Amino acid sequence: MTLLAIIGGTGLAQLPGLTLSERRVVDTPYGSPSAPLVFGELAGKPVVFLARHGEKHTIPPHQINYCANLWALREAGAEQVVAVAAVGGIRADMGPAVLAVPDQIIDYTWGRRSTFFEGELDHVTHIDFTWPYSQALRRRLLSAAEAAGIAVVDGGTYGCTQGPRLESAAEIARLERDGCTLVGMTGMPEAALARELELDYASLAVVANWGAGKTDDIITMADIEAALLDGMDKAGKLLIALIGSG
Repeated sequence: MTLLAIIGGTGLAQLPGLTLSERRVVDTPYGSPSAPLVFGELAGKPVVFLARHGEKHTIPPHQINYCANLWALREAGAEQVVAVAAVGGIRADMGPAVLAVPDQIIDYTWGRRSTFFEGELDHVTHIDFTWPYSQALRRRLLSAAEAAGIAVVDGGTYGCTQGPRLESAAEIARLERDGCTLVGMTGMPEAALARELELDYASLAVVANWGAGKTDDIITMADIEAALLDGMDKAGKLLIALIGSG
């Protein structure tokens, strides 16, 4: 049976409904992952969960050890990864609490370790990143959402910024001109590293707020938390539907 890994972002530091069987502290050639790996069952199927920002949400996006996280999940036997991420909405249909399964990504980050292919190499490897997310896993997410009656936006482009600050209105306008429909801070290099490790990887984006300048309102943590409470509840139900359908 294929082991599914779930990476939880802001608003999903724990996985509701998970029957815990093991909490494993691991190390990797790239250092320690963000948190212990949590093994258990969800909807009667085995899963492994990792809190991307740490168990107490103390690791900012630019300091996450993405290499260690993905390596640890692969070594634990995971073959598929669903990465849950809180994002900002740019396109009109990407409002707060909306769920989306993007199909493209643009990387605006800098200074992050972004590949396993460096140092003393036998040969240079270039991964195909035309379609950064696993199409098969995306289809499974979308089918599970439809079967469960959960509204999800199919497709979109995730613009990954450096963080940890939120973007300026001008930056959001630039992202929109570039074709981005969502903005987040953790999508890269996570997606590329998963591809390098030959993991099937898909993103489940939960919109926490409108991008800067899309409304006249100031972005507040209270508004973000309220949207995430609703959005992450739907995301949890979708994950249960996804795993149950497998």
